[in-house]
Amino acid sequence: MPAKERILVGHPYADRFCTNRGGDPRCYFITGTGEPDKIVTTAVAAARGGAGMIQVRSKPISARDLYTLTVQVARAVHDAAPRTRVVVDDRVDVAAALMRAGEPVHGVHIGQDDLPVPAARELLGSDAIIGLTTGTLELVEAANEFADMLDYIGCGPFRTTPTKDSGRAPLGLEGYPPIVAASRLPVIAIGDVTLADVADLAATGIDGVAVVRALMNAEDPEGFARGVVEEFEAGRPKQQPKG
Repeated sequence: MPAKERILVGHPYADRFCTNRGGDPRCYFITGTGEPDKIVTTAVAAARGGAGMIQVRSKPISARDLYTLTVQVARAVHDAAPRTRVVVDDRVDVAAALMRAGEPVHGVHIGQDDLPVPAARELLGSDAIIGLTTGTLELVEAANEFADMLDYIGCGPFRTTPTKDSGRAPLGLEGYPPIVAASRLPVIAIGDVTLADVADLAATGIDGVAVVRALMNAEDPEGFARGVVEEFEAGRPKQQPKG
């Protein structure tokens, strides 16, 4: 199925700009390392600025500490911006425990070495958001096999980043159009993305950008997140009128 026929549910924004189970990925904030209070306040500011998805990641971190941090982030974000979706990095067990406890947590983002997609979906149920890390056409095509179980793919690195060494070559701007064309799922670019990159990345046809350091280190994270959404809208290809 070509990318333009991705099956998505209704959302306050255009259907293309959402994951299968809700969540606006245009500005996707991934929390970095730091004091829990700073992580929480940055996540809240980002959500207020328009970050539609927040992934709680603070490596290295124990499962217990990740559980506690995610509770703090999820509750604060839910109070500030109820539409924003919060997912857990890697740990399907932590996400499942939080969701079953009734916390405002919406799913998990898994990597290539984490639980297989079908196992994650079995544990989390049909309502959970599940994202998967990719970064090559081969990995994207493999993800397509689970398009009915996944909600989006993270794809990178855009450029080399000290935050995470994937072992894959940077994609650059030219790497995204073929991936977008091949993917049956929304594509989120990641890898040292700055505000100056957002419009050019949006023009490649991706569905969102993930930001870590640039947002964690921003003096005004709310304004930064708002700027990401504005730049994304300025750069994305405009939909042609029907008929």
